[in-house]
Amino acid sequence: MIAEKLKIKDNFQFEIIKRSIDARSKSPKYQLKISIYIDEEIKVSEFNIPKFPNVKNKKHVVIVGSGPAGLFAAITLIERGIKPVIFERGKDVRDRRRDLAAINKNGIVNPESNYCFGEGGAGTYSDGKLYTRSDKRGNIKSILETFVRFGADKNILVDAHPHIGTNKLPDIIQKMREVILDAGGEIHFNAKVTDIEIQFNKVRSLQINNSDNYVAEQLILATGHSARDIFELLHRKNILIEAKPFALGVRIEHPQQIIDKMQYHCDNRGEYLPPASYSIVKNFNGRGVYSFCMCPGGIIAPCATNNGEVVTNGWSPSKRNNPFANSGFVVSIELNDLKDFQHYGALAGMYFQKQIEENCFIAGGMNQGAPAQRMIDFVNNKISSSLPDCSYQPGIISTSLDTVLPQFIISALRNAFLQTKDLRSGYFTNEAVLVAPESRTSSPIKIPRDENTLQHVQIKGLFPCGEGAGYAGGIISAAIDGIRVAESIV
Repeated sequence: MIAEKLKIKDNFQFEIIKRSIDARSKSPKYQLKISIYIDEEIKVSEFNIPKFPNVKNKKHVVIVGSGPAGLFAAITLIERGIKPVIFERGKDVRDRRRDLAAINKNGIVNPESNYCFGEGGAGTYSDGKLYTRSDKRGNIKSILETFVRFGADKNILVDAHPHIGTNKLPDIIQKMREVILDAGGEIHFNAKVTDIEIQFNKVRSLQINNSDNYVAEQLILATGHSARDIFELLHRKNILIEAKPFALGVRIEHPQQIIDKMQYHCDNRGEYLPPASYSIVKNFNGRGVYSFCMCPGGIIAPCATNNGEVVTNGWSPSKRNNPFANSGFVVSIELNDLKDFQHYGALAGMYFQKQIEENCFIAGGMNQGAPAQRMIDFVNNKISSSLPDCSYQPGIISTSLDTVLPQFIISALRNAFLQTKDLRSGYFTNEAVLVAPESRTSSPIKIPRDENTLQHVQIKGLFPCGEGAGYAGGIISAAIDGIRVAESIV
């Protein structure tokens, strides 16, 4: 095709630069951006792990949290000749697996090691989607190339919606850890921050596990959106934090075949098309209602960080070959929705989340079972007499979701689903099940920082970072923020 289009002979090579699928017409097409090399060899990029300087005896910066923000901050510091010292409350990627098995099979939550806490952060075992709109904040290509250097498939550099997969991310995270340690950095697991010492509005040290103190005059706080104890600690110490808008709703799961048929306009997508994804954005009385973190060929996972609560999220393996497609379907929560929680001050949104998660724990049988309702039954306010097969391993319990979610969320979701009835062929069906709650879409807290130095607006040496501080919304944007903060410290 290239030879015919460009009227050239076969003495050329080509490389795909960008690939996406256009399924708007009845015949889906791949859209390709291609570099063509005529009478010359293709320029093959090498993606080897670079040689890092040894920083064992250099000045150190403390990082709390080993998610993408913390890890990319650590690598950036090493590149600049500074020693990162990481404290991670959870376990390494291998040992985390036992705790994930315990919550899936037995409903037992380890508050320090779960889908949200542990090496690699929440993204390690919840999909590894690398799509972001944060292209103005930093170099997305550089971050994708870093993942490739550490073992990710090169296709993430090409695909419009890159994805690594939960089955492959642990090995990548482990290699990052090995490089940090080989360069003289430190990583401490099972090391929970229980206090931060502040003197004269400056960070001095950390208390770890209620006992050991560690000097920390430069502290990157990258604890993720679910570290509620850190938010409470800051609030208790009168370190300024602010409530911020977020979103909350349900996980909706369809048979993947329904989504394929809806998106590709055919009964069988065949071998050349991947499991289809979708994006839906609606509006109800000025309030956003939208799909979030869509997982084709995926699984709904139990992501509670404490016993006594239920939280759902979704993930896909690299092949996305499970029989179900799931997505968050959430409603925007504004600060004026939190009136009943105003006595919690800046923590109002956090306690709003917590109340709903506790409601769902009780409704789900108090063993990580989740309340659920078929889609059309939900819209008609009818308790489902039966529930379809579902990928959520702890099990789902037929419940009226009106009893666990606030009415303004219920009304917004019902209206949005009714709108899909005409616009999305096949989407509005009782074969789909809603599982509650999808509550950890983003942090309900923002930790304000100076726009120039990226330090906390009050406390010198404290650098709020990543998703938990309100400055990111996924793996890529968190990594970008980690790099920015590290460079600011340098």
